[in-house]
Amino acid sequence: MSKEVNPGQTTVTMAATMATAATSAEKPMEKKDEQSHPKGERKPTRRIDEKFKIFSGTANPDLADEVCHYLGLDRGQAFTQRFQDGEKYVQILENVRGADVFIVQPTCYPVDEHIIELLLFIDALKRASARRITPVIPYFGYARQDRKDKPRSPISSKLVADLLTTAGADRALVMDLHAPQLQGFFNIPVDHIFASPVLVDYFRKLALPSLTVVSPDAGGVERARFFAKKMDSALAIVDKRRVAMDVTEVMHVIGDVEGRTCVLLDDIIDTAGTLCKTAKALADNGASRVLACATHAVLSGPAIENIHNSVLEKVVVTNTIPLTESAKAEPKIEVRSIAGLLGSAIKSIHEETSVSKLFV
Repeated sequence: MSKEVNPGQTTVTMAATMATAATSAEKPMEKKDEQSHPKGERKPTRRIDEKFKIFSGTANPDLADEVCHYLGLDRGQAFTQRFQDGEKYVQILENVRGADVFIVQPTCYPVDEHIIELLLFIDALKRASARRITPVIPYFGYARQDRKDKPRSPISSKLVADLLTTAGADRALVMDLHAPQLQGFFNIPVDHIFASPVLVDYFRKLALPSLTVVSPDAGGVERARFFAKKMDSALAIVDKRRVAMDVTEVMHVIGDVEGRTCVLLDDIIDTAGTLCKTAKALADNGASRVLACATHAVLSGPAIENIHNSVLEKVVVTNTIPLTESAKAEPKIEVRSIAGLLGSAIKSIHEETSVSKLFV
């Protein structure tokens, strides 16, 4: 290869993909390994299927490792590096011929870099004769660019879906799309799962009194209604008007929140400006406590500062996107893992069983 490599920007991800057989003679050894693992409470079962492989890009390898541990597999061997001119290189370091392969890669910041890396993974696996290639995209970047809102503008989410298909993806597994109808942009089967089982379970354990689930806008009413039904709680909506790009003005609260514990529910927290203004509107209308939860913690720009200075008591997010160090240090932010959900969905897809059992 004629490219010059920058050693400081080389990333190597190595792991054996094939699971070891768990025979009756090896059960004591398996138990010992399970107890010694830092996440032993997941009680993984080692699998014999040599044609079941999971790889990870560089976007969120920790989540991929959690998923692999849940399934009793080791992460696939892959090598990635960046050349000095900025180009990305991917190489699969093990045999995948005839295998059912999953690639865990949220397309989070830097979005374009992670999308290109995912496309290179898919192409490499296709040329290595993988039987089926399924990108697992916990966070789908460009999901909010799903229509032409101005003249001569692209529909970027459709373009990304086409790129994945053209690269060689056979199906896709995604979580909490910004708009469920984005599934129609794909010309391949899409399994769309939700983080609500994880979030509902968390808030049920808190047993919050006089609970009201609040949608921060009209577009999220269906999501909030579903959540409120599972929590057996009241529902409220915040009416808002967008006055500029990424800037909103909260108008008024629809529903009774006075003296109640409010949980704001959204799919994405970006700059957290809307979230914090909505929380203030709830407090101004007499809410006794205001918490928030969301699936995707994008947390760009002044998000951490906004959350820290807001009336929000706690913000619960999932690990579809890895948190920055500043986000991890913020005491108001709490992370719940969706590795079990993804692992169960991957297992169902591999075994050709129903994924709908994962819905709350």
